[in-house]
Amino acid sequence: MSKATWNGVVIAESDKTVVVEGNHYFPIDSIKKEYFQPSATQTVCGWKGTANYYTVEVDGKKNTDAAWYYPTPKDAAKNIAGHVAFWKGVSVA
Repeated sequence: MSKATWNGVVIAESDKTVVVEGNHYFPIDSIKKEYFQPSATQTVCGWKGTANYYTVEVDGKKNTDAAWYYPTPKDAAKNIAGHVAFWKGVSVA
């Protein structure tokens, strides 16, 4: 079972993560939505497509753009459709 934690709180948990480039992508239904706020940030990956971001907020502390996902990934990355990954101090174990 993989868990993503930030600020001492589990924000996602799943035994069905997909690992791509060292990042665990959690199924969208495994994240605790109350900790996630949509962000306007977008980035582009040449082989995965355009990523959108979430800001994570736990106990009044915000971690801006700490989670990302590909709403419509390119064909080479279809396996991460409907999944969310983390960085910026979010611990995945």
